[in-house]
Amino acid sequence: MSGPIWDQFLTPRDREVFTRSGYGARAGFGERPVVLVIDVNYNFVGDRPEPIEESVKRWRNSCGAEGWTAAEHIAELLDGARARGVPVIYSTGVDPRPDGFDRGRWLDKSARGKEQHSGGNTIIPPIRPRPEDIVIAKSKPSVFFGTLLTSYLVDLQADSIIACGTTTSGCVRATVVDGFSYNYRMSVVAECTFDRGQASHALNLFDMHQKYADVVQLDETLEYLRGVPAGLFDTRMPILRQRQHQPAGVS
Repeated sequence: MSGPIWDQFLTPRDREVFTRSGYGARAGFGERPVVLVIDVNYNFVGDRPEPIEESVKRWRNSCGAEGWTAAEHIAELLDGARARGVPVIYSTGVDPRPDGFDRGRWLDKSARGKEQHSGGNTIIPPIRPRPEDIVIAKSKPSVFFGTLLTSYLVDLQADSIIACGTTTSGCVRATVVDGFSYNYRMSVVAECTFDRGQASHALNLFDMHQKYADVVQLDETLEYLRGVPAGLFDTRMPILRQRQHQPAGVS
């Protein structure tokens, strides 16, 4: 069995330092999880699966085919969560003002920052939200920043977040650090997370795993979800009770 994706980027010094420092301990899943799907929309994967080198020509933020592959795994994760009545929360971007004022510092960091696609913030069809899901629109990297996410988690009495989506080095990491700061148990599903940069993807998974989250595999996450008591959130979110056993793809 091959090692973690980040192994190829670590120096012997890095391995020794992190081992001696005691980082990377397994924290474990929580008892009342939610699944958080971060920014898997057309802006970040393009309008079809194709190599990133081609996709980024038209969709400046695209992560290319890797995003579509990850979406297939995310669909499995969502099926596992919905089968047990675990809440699913999505984030996506906010369509900016025509003058770009609300873009803030985003415009400073990209020469193509003013390029926009109509419908680019639409979550892609393979994992589109269902009526019982929560969709949060955001303008900054962290899903916590300036949104109602914390209020929703408090109302659900959630104690943990299973995170996936994009980008590993940006919005996923920012959200994981904020969730960790609020004392939620954070898990990041490796196969369900992606980035436009290969090194950024691997090393940010490594860094989150060392300090802020457990980077977990999809199969172990699905096994964990199968052990979550069915209907755990029904009293907090009654719509889950009627939707729990409805087949995927039915709305």
